[in-house]
Amino acid sequence: MSSNKQELARGLKARHIMMIALGGAIGSGIFKGSSSSINLAGPGVVISYLFAGFILYFVMQALAELAIRNPKAKTLRDLIQAVLGPFTGFFAGWFYWITWVLVMAAEIAAASAFLQYWFQNVPLWLLSLLITIGITVLNVLAVKIFGETEYWLSAIKITVLTVFIILGGALLLIGFGDHEAVGFKNLTDHGGFFPLGIKGIAASMLVVMFSFGGTEMIGMTLGETENPEKVIPRAARNVIFRVLIFYVLPLLIIVSLVPWNKVGTEESPFVTVFHTVGIPYVGGIMNFVLLTAVLSAANTGMYAASRLLYTQALDGQAPRFFAKLSRNKVPVRALLASTSFLYIGVIIAFFAKGKTFDYLMVLPSFGVLVTWILLTAAHLKSRKRGEKVEGFHVKSFPYTSWMALIALLATFVGIVFTSPVIGTLCSLIVALVIMASFALRRKNGS
Repeated sequence: MSSNKQELARGLKARHIMMIALGGAIGSGIFKGSSSSINLAGPGVVISYLFAGFILYFVMQALAELAIRNPKAKTLRDLIQAVLGPFTGFFAGWFYWITWVLVMAAEIAAASAFLQYWFQNVPLWLLSLLITIGITVLNVLAVKIFGETEYWLSAIKITVLTVFIILGGALLLIGFGDHEAVGFKNLTDHGGFFPLGIKGIAASMLVVMFSFGGTEMIGMTLGETENPEKVIPRAARNVIFRVLIFYVLPLLIIVSLVPWNKVGTEESPFVTVFHTVGIPYVGGIMNFVLLTAVLSAANTGMYAASRLLYTQALDGQAPRFFAKLSRNKVPVRALLASTSFLYIGVIIAFFAKGKTFDYLMVLPSFGVLVTWILLTAAHLKSRKRGEKVEGFHVKSFPYTSWMALIALLATFVGIVFTSPVIGTLCSLIVALVIMASFALRRKNGS
């Protein structure tokens, strides 16, 4: 199954990279979970998203510079390890891998529930199995197939958001049919723009920062991107502005159309707008959009998990068995191994009693933040202040990276104090097991 030349194929084009990053950040949360952040901060949540967007922009710029300085890197864990050492690379790789395995399990469980909307007599476990097999087959094929699939799945989400922005904007500014223009009075009529004060903004930041998780997927494509020295910096610059457009504008329209304290109490704001303008079959349309959103996240997760395990194996931090590539230059062994753990995750999601799976899902919150923190720390250590750097580089170094690091650390502390204790303990146990594994491997000389 292995190829003669063990190198990943550079089959991902610039348009694929942009959509992979957008698709990773714009998940089902914007369609069904936006009410949680709005209820925490009111209309002022728009400011939270803007601030978080700038922080993420600094992180992405740091990632792009690290990628340019390390052209041999295949994934973002390689960027971290090259600067912060083998232990940090080992920890980042495995913690991020577990993050994506859990996210995949959650998204596939959700996808089966959305599919049951049309196939009510088919059991959820069978739908989950079929979805997992389908995504696995897509990822076993050449990487360009993955890129095209993710491109069109993300395009569906972007199209729906664009339609929502246009129709919602029309309802706000000019009205529609018998509905007069709403205007922006709802932004201030219900306790002001910041009804819950600075505390509300701070509380919403925990939700908002995690909402952008997945944008760092650009760093997972380094070994399979055509002309990465040009594509990665351009993607890092552009993606954050597009993410802000497709997050901030819809949220601004939502809190303008609907009083913030009523968002989520009746039906989705997307359903409200589409119903108002007379679009038929709204329930089915939104179910389809949510299905594509979770399938996109699961597809991206399978790609990320397989590449992480592959690069860990290349560095001797996982069995070399997983470092083999197929004829299509795909790490099939790493892919199938990651998929096997995915089955376990789906089983836990469906059959675990109480909130067991909910507790495990605290780990991805830490996983995304830890990855961003380590990327920023690596960037700060990668060059000295005042050092001359050729080609693409962060001109405001080190100020923006320090600003991002402080904000991320503050968010991390906030998650520790606001997450369920059992979930935090589960994440800590996983982290300690990874650390112990590294120490044991060092002791055994492997």
